[in-house]
Amino acid sequence: MAPLSVLPAALLGVLLLALEAHAHGIATAIVAFPTGTFYSGYNPSYQWSRPPPTVVGWSTPDDLQNTFVSPSAYASPDIVCHLGATPAGAEAPVNAGDVLEIQWTPWPASHKGPVIDYLANCNGPCTSVDKTKLDFFKISEVGLVDAASDTWGATQLTNNNNSWLVKIPTDIAPGNYVLRHEIIALHAAGQPNGAQNYPFCFSLAISSSGTQNPTGIPAQKLYSASDPGILFGLFSNTRAAYKIPGPLLYTGALSVVQSKGAVIKATASGIASLVFTPVSTTLAKVPKRTDVPVK
Repeated sequence: MAPLSVLPAALLGVLLLALEAHAHGIATAIVAFPTGTFYSGYNPSYQWSRPPPTVVGWSTPDDLQNTFVSPSAYASPDIVCHLGATPAGAEAPVNAGDVLEIQWTPWPASHKGPVIDYLANCNGPCTSVDKTKLDFFKISEVGLVDAASDTWGATQLTNNNNSWLVKIPTDIAPGNYVLRHEIIALHAAGQPNGAQNYPFCFSLAISSSGTQNPTGIPAQKLYSASDPGILFGLFSNTRAAYKIPGPLLYTGALSVVQSKGAVIKATASGIASLVFTPVSTTLAKVPKRTDVPVK
């Protein structure tokens, strides 16, 4: 087989579609509200672009089949921002208090589990940060929403047009941060090493009048393979007994109602100085809401 770098564009597209057909999902972009500005994340096809576009999503070059990080790798750097992740080439400028919509490719309805969001201060440019030195604090967590209907955070994400809303705390100090967004699929978590973690990262430049610098922990210490929220029999345990894994929620965290909004227009890239080259109409056409309910 010819190297991927020299494959014709049409054949490469077919190959990428074939990979996605057997995949679970990836976080592809963020939209910042209230402005509705769109920022592209990473797409696996970018590594064959010459040159690749500069985006705010961390690269995951080893995740060619949109797979997961297993509990046996919780102490490895792969749990930080996914397999072989490297820093994004730019930070999305947002404000404290903004609501970010994280957009996904279709997420399987059978992959139920919690959706969790963290922030970590880069203490400098995120473009050159050592991911193993980042200390994450949790700003959002949704586990089991309703036991009767078997609705989880991941269910809400699927039902919300494969998107997720998270609000940036208003009291944190300004700076460059990494947003670590993650789904933990529990359909095979009843057996050791069966949970499936799907972490994806975006770099943010947060403007804020806040002063708080929350204490965090390295991603390699967020979870243990034996945590009750990791080793959990989705089809045997009592759903109501589920405990979301990871550290306690940051005291300044702000909740958001996961709700669909109307279609609105969004810019192709919120970074005017960067060239944005969409690889598909999926990335180029972005739904945007006119009203984001926040409580």
